Amino acid sequence: MYKLLTVKDVVRIPPQKFMKDPKEAAKEELRETYEGIYDKDEGVILAVLDVKEISEGIIVPGDGATYHEAVFDVLVWKPELHEVVEGEVIDAVQYGTFIRIGPMDGLVHVSQLMDDYVVFDEKNKQFVGKESKRILKVGDKVRARIIAISVKSKIIRENKIGLTMRQPGLGKFDWIEKEKRKEGEA
Repeated sequence: MYKLLTVKDVVRIPPQKFMKDPKEAAKEELRETYEGIYDKDEGVILAVLDVKEISEGIIVPGDGATYHEAVFDVLVWKPELHEVVEGEVIDAVQYGTFIRIGPMDGLVHVSQLMDDYVVFDEKNKQFVGKESKRILKVGDKVRARIIAISVKSKIIRENKIGLTMRQPGLGKFDWIEKEKRKEGEA
């Protein structure tokens, strides 16, 4: 889920940025500090959007920089358990597929791909349903549900999201459309 948050923190502005507008200098420093990290409470910090307020600077002895209290807006994305997400298959490996869902990737384990026995075609990097003949490959657009979230670090790549596509209304968009048409005929 995407959210806009207003945050208050202290920002260090180095001497080489003293000639810039304080809000602009603070924004640059805040972007370097915050963007791209994973906060366990708020999610992935995607962007520092705007510095709303900045206080007078304080000089700390032994450090040529100034320290300012700043109030700023950030755009965050936090995966929520049971949230339905849409994304694209970016990789297929023997144990499942990786789906790009916003700024992070989730894994759909082979057992969670579809209600069918699934065979992995390594040459074409795709999964094929034995009875349904459904094919899932890199580049396909899908809808999935988040079933597990493992947060271990501020580094995005080290956190894991587990997904399923084995529920009604989930899976490759082509499959979902075919199911809708089939239900409309019945």
